[in-house]
Amino acid sequence: MKILILTHGFPPHHTAGTESYAADLGVALAERGHEVRVFTAHKDISVPNYRVTRREWRGLVVHEIHNNLFHREFEETYANTHVEAAFEDVLAEFEPDVLHVQHLLYLSGGCIAAARARGAVVVFTLHDFWLECPRFGQRVHADGGLCDTIDFRRCGTCLPSFKFGNTGLVRTVGGMIAGIKSGTGIDLGPMARSAAKNWRGQATGDSADAVDDETAQRFEALARERTQHLQRAVVPEVDLFLSPSRFLRDRFVREWNIPPARIEYLRFGMDVQAPPRRERALGGPLRVAFLGSLVPLKGAHILIEAWSGLAASVRARGELKLYGPARHHPEYQDALARAAEACGAILAGKIERDEVLSTLAETDLLVVPSLWFENAPLVILEALAARTPLLVSNLGGMAELVESGVSGFHFEMGNAQALATTLQAALEGRLGLERLYAHPPEIPTFRAHVDVIEAHYATARARGRMGA
Repeated sequence: MKILILTHGFPPHHTAGTESYAADLGVALAERGHEVRVFTAHKDISVPNYRVTRREWRGLVVHEIHNNLFHREFEETYANTHVEAAFEDVLAEFEPDVLHVQHLLYLSGGCIAAARARGAVVVFTLHDFWLECPRFGQRVHADGGLCDTIDFRRCGTCLPSFKFGNTGLVRTVGGMIAGIKSGTGIDLGPMARSAAKNWRGQATGDSADAVDDETAQRFEALARERTQHLQRAVVPEVDLFLSPSRFLRDRFVREWNIPPARIEYLRFGMDVQAPPRRERALGGPLRVAFLGSLVPLKGAHILIEAWSGLAASVRARGELKLYGPARHHPEYQDALARAAEACGAILAGKIERDEVLSTLAETDLLVVPSLWFENAPLVILEALAARTPLLVSNLGGMAELVESGVSGFHFEMGNAQALATTLQAALEGRLGLERLYAHPPEIPTFRAHVDVIEAHYATARARGRMGA
């Protein structure tokens, strides 16, 4: 088959969970003899806006549109004619049998209908709630509160603080930088990005300040229009949705009325050879860790607050290391560093993907304190493969993946005191970490996962032929 993967970012520029999964899937399908290409987005103000470049990554042809977020209207964040025109060109050249959508952020919902119009079947893996929530699909309000239900009036007070596009000044400067690079080869982009990062470090960033009624009503209407558009433009055009968690699947069935037969729960698979666990020395400290981006929604500050709340004598029984890149939110990073130093926690920096399993093998307790509806975090799957005890927020796909008393424990999301109580029990040896993983966890292999996806492609194509 000729398979086109549609995703919002792709290695080597973007290597978070969804992007890494899309890459692994593409490579696995190509190794099975399919012809696989990728259409993705990348932001680089030194390249003219909406220019498409072609490159290769591990044998895959990658078509990359440079979306520098020079949006003038909110609608362009989900229905972008420039992106659709570029995507049409790739469809005309490649003529895929299958379009597998991973994410539409920075792209456009109209890409799906365009692929269907050319005869491709469409499979859509739901990695988060982007279809429902324009704020990166996280269903978190600007005030930090979770949106348990989608309330457009609440969206009206949230979206005004969401920077969905760059200012006119940035558009002008970006055009100048792209022109200079094109004419002289000199790339001023890195200098401009550094200046912008420093400026953001001095600014307050997103805020939940009071929004006047007129603005709130306008964004309420925009949020409603976005949902209505995507429900019309995307849902009818998808042959099959795949959800890595039952939690997310149930939400889309209930909230978007997607027929249960058209949205299937399919766990991610992993082909990993976990190294042998490195047991801690007799009487040695309990090794507690956090692995993830050091951004507010990942909740590293909740873990440090909980650790700080323990008596020094209790903390002395263990060590806390936080691994992760510190690329964003400079003020948050500074506060995190100060709090970590005050309580003896160690910010250990970023580790590469091929170092994760060995790090988990020498971790006695991995804490995942995320503050939003995580779907199926890769780090939890990796911890299960490494048989690392887990302590996770009691919400969404996190709680679903971790069976209490079997592979780990839950604590109330965002409650540092509840987390501290459980940490103290672990440090004092009362949690029974040594009794976890009495039996190997059932984790599907990535090969088996791809087998299922491949079968879905074939079934959808057969149905399409019969329908035609």
